[in-house]
Amino acid sequence: MGSRKSTRAEQLKEQKKQTAIAVLRDCPTSPLKMRIVADSIRGVEVNRALGILRYNKKAASIKLEKLLRSAIANWEAKNEGQRLEDTPLCVKTITVDGGRMLKRVQAAPQGRAHRIRKRSNHVTIVVDKIVEKAAKKQKADGTES
Repeated sequence: MGSRKSTRAEQLKEQKKQTAIAVLRDCPTSPLKMRIVADSIRGVEVNRALGILRYNKKAASIKLEKLLRSAIANWEAKNEGQRLEDTPLCVKTITVDGGRMLKRVQAAPQGRAHRIRKRSNHVTIVVDKIVEKAAKKQKADGTES
C-alpha cells in the first residue's frame, strides 16, 4: 500500500474513534412520522437534543431518546479516558430509512378490498465532537496559526 493510502487510512481510523453510531432497526412507526422528530435534533448539541426529545409529545421521540442515549454510551465506551461533561458532543447525522412493510387486506363495501400498509423504519444516529466554526474557517482559508 502506498504512503498516501496508509496516511488516509490512519486519518479515517482517527475520525472513527471520535464518532459513535447507534442503529434502531424495524421500529414500528412510519418513516414520515419519525423524520419529523429526527429533523428537530439534527446538528444539535447532545444535552439540548435530549431535552427536545424529552418534552416532545410525539410517540417517536421516546424511541429516539433511547437511541440517542445508546449512541452517547457507545461514545463513552470508545473514549474511556475522556469525560462526557468536558467534551461537547453533537448529533452529527441522523438518517431515517424505510424498513419492511407489512401488507394487510381490509374488507371494503361491495365485495372489494383495500390494502393496508403497516410501515416500519430504520434510524441511524452518529454522535461526534463539535467542531468550532472558527477552526473550520481557518482551515478552509489556509491561514492556520
